Amino acid sequence: MNLFADLLASTTGTRSGGRAQGIGGGATAPVVTETGPRIQKSRRGVEVKSARELDTMRKASRIVATVLREMFEIAAPGMTTGDLDAHAEKRIREMGAVPSFKGYHGFPASICASINNEVVHGIPSSKRVIKAGDLLKVDTGAYFDGYHGDSCITICVGEETPEEAQRLARVAQESLMKGLAKIKAGNTLLDIAGAVQDHVEAHGYAVVEDYTGHGVGRNLHEEPSVFNFRTRDLPNMKLRAGMTLAVEPILNAGSKACRTLKDRWTVVTVDGSLSAQWEHTIAVTSDGCEILTDRDF
Repeated sequence: MNLFADLLASTTGTRSGGRAQGIGGGATAPVVTETGPRIQKSRRGVEVKSARELDTMRKASRIVATVLREMFEIAAPGMTTGDLDAHAEKRIREMGAVPSFKGYHGFPASICASINNEVVHGIPSSKRVIKAGDLLKVDTGAYFDGYHGDSCITICVGEETPEEAQRLARVAQESLMKGLAKIKAGNTLLDIAGAVQDHVEAHGYAVVEDYTGHGVGRNLHEEPSVFNFRTRDLPNMKLRAGMTLAVEPILNAGSKACRTLKDRWTVVTVDGSLSAQWEHTIAVTSDGCEILTDRDF
């Protein structure tokens, strides 16, 4: 059991087969933050959002989508991950929101910036220079008027990005969309997991099993856990219109095994292979899903 899973079990009362949730999959020591209520297990179980709540989540998610679209535009060789973090925080606050990640269980930044074999939770730094050919994952969230939006993209930096990295990023994005295509009221969480797993494994990649998607709303991480692979640990819960989920497949080019570095945040592949991630916050509808963090606007 890793540190992140233990912490979240103690703060939320939930544990999913030892897999961690958190900022893209984890958290460290709990602290009081400005991002809203600490996560906790709802007495009502999985929450179905009202029309008013969904409207607020659209606004929070639009802020996230705007920032990530800008990340695509500005990320370039020679910049630092600290530069990206500063831009993201500035823009989130300019749009009237608060960065969901900054201070969350002690995380020091507004984005997670994970490069190449870094899987999740990379800490931005003014010393970490982005290079041509890097596979850069940027994960961020915004807390607006009581609700969160959460999303992640993978950026192939520069024209020198190897074909292997481009293919991994493409399959990761495709696997997310395969999972979203299975979402509608009456379908189940296992429908999502199976669609993601089948697409990933058909292309020879491994699904990271240590980190999952999650519910999202008034808290950054809510029930249920949204797995990306078939497992008996996942209740075959039926989806209902109004549920809001963060679906986030994480793929490794080699082994699925991961380890956490001494900074207690950055997770890397054990074998040094590349990793890619894509994530959207969505709302379940009667006949599909609404992608709240859609960047095409």
